[in-house]
Amino acid sequence: MESFLSVLNFSISITLPIFFILALGVLLNNQKMINDNFIEVASKLVFNITLPALLFISIVKTDLTQSTDFSLPLFALSCVFILFLVFEFCSSKMVKNKADRGIIVQGAFRSNMGIIGLAYCVNAYGESVFSVASIYLGSVTVLFNILSVITLNRSLNKQANIANTIKGIVKNPLIISIVSAIIISSLGISLPESLLKTGGYFAQMTLPLALLCAGATLSFSALKNDLPLSSFASLGKLFIKPAVMTVAGILWGFRGMELGVIFLMSSAPSASAGYIMVRAMGGNAKLAANIVVLTTIVSLLTTSIGITVLKSYGLI
Repeated sequence: MESFLSVLNFSISITLPIFFILALGVLLNNQKMINDNFIEVASKLVFNITLPALLFISIVKTDLTQSTDFSLPLFALSCVFILFLVFEFCSSKMVKNKADRGIIVQGAFRSNMGIIGLAYCVNAYGESVFSVASIYLGSVTVLFNILSVITLNRSLNKQANIANTIKGIVKNPLIISIVSAIIISSLGISLPESLLKTGGYFAQMTLPLALLCAGATLSFSALKNDLPLSSFASLGKLFIKPAVMTVAGILWGFRGMELGVIFLMSSAPSASAGYIMVRAMGGNAKLAANIVVLTTIVSLLTTSIGITVLKSYGLI
């Protein structure tokens, strides 16, 4: 086992920078230096341009025929789907209001991987993690969108529109960038250096800008509402999901960076996109917001603890 101080320093180096940027986002928003319009525009820029550029650039620089092991995304997809079924069953037994069940389930299984999860991974392993995390992120993001539509439609008694679901997935900028990058990399096509540098400039904007926006959208006053239900979802998101996926990953044989990606991606807080989807579908948006806020705050602590334990035993 490594010394406690070295392990603690490794853990803090991953979560503390994220805490500082999130806190800066809260401060700037409170001081009116950034407003809702900035957050909306910046969030669209991240989702449509900078994050797709980051994922695209990282994948096209990777020789997928030699260095990429697709067992990791397949493992993640299997775990997420099984956990989704477990959370669906538990919510049907423990949540009285049917309309809230889908929101609880989504909050428990859907992680903010593209922003906070990816930031955790970069802080832990540097840019070398992109070749592993990008494929993981792309594949699981597709499943997240499909399962979220299913559970919300079920709980809100709405008919699932399969055509719109497929259309949303096909038009998702993250999916487009990842799939196109995989094709280019697999075919061995070399892109001009000027194009890679241009994409690199956009990619470097992603995590700081996204974390600032995430911090600015946190509303601590919202936590007064629906705290028992949001706590129930947070328990699944921050304790059950990371524990199950990490233990399963260890038993599967993953170690080092791959196991680290599994834990860090699964321990990320609930995705803010879930709140947007709930609001658009006429669900309990306040509950969805509470889950995002609570998991974002507590995730910094639970992730630090998990990293410390895994690093102490030399697993990551």
